[in-house]
Amino acid sequence: MKKTGILSGSFNPPHIGHLAIANYMLEYEGLDELWFIVSPHNPLKDAGSLVPEDQRLKMVQIAIRDEPRFHASDIEFTLPRPSYTINTLDTLSQRYPDREFYLIMGSDNLLLLDRWKEHERLVSTYKILVYPRPGYPTGDISNPNIRIVEAPLLDISSTVIRESFRQGRKLRYWLPDGLFDHIVAKNIYSRTE
Repeated sequence: MKKTGILSGSFNPPHIGHLAIANYMLEYEGLDELWFIVSPHNPLKDAGSLVPEDQRLKMVQIAIRDEPRFHASDIEFTLPRPSYTINTLDTLSQRYPDREFYLIMGSDNLLLLDRWKEHERLVSTYKILVYPRPGYPTGDISNPNIRIVEAPLLDISSTVIRESFRQGRKLRYWLPDGLFDHIVAKNIYSRTE
């Protein structure tokens, strides 16, 4: 079975922190590939600043184009909304029975996991790899399906990147190669937004 990591998010925009975590998971956690699932809308977040999902998918495709083990997925675009992680993982498992899926999340999300739809079934059915986020300790985890990964701390925020574009500032090196130029050319995060 192929071990496939699932990194789900808004990716508004994707940044080097996402790629660094994905790269770390491939190299240190024994994953064969990693899929970036572009979420139309996280039911626990405000959708006000989201750019259209097709633009976010395109940004992920640009961000990951140099790594053949990365894959951009729009699976949640066709699922009922709001999109729930348990539904996504169940659908993926049905469509790809030759893969074992590992959900990848930050420690900030781990602290909110009890608010997720069917969270008990989620943690009993799927393996979860948790990477550290600044200010969100993991504490003791007793569930064998949840593993805390000692990945390096990276404090890079899509919110800060969007705000920098609106202010006319250039955080070019927070974005993967080619993505900064794409965002500028398409005026995705304009000053007038």
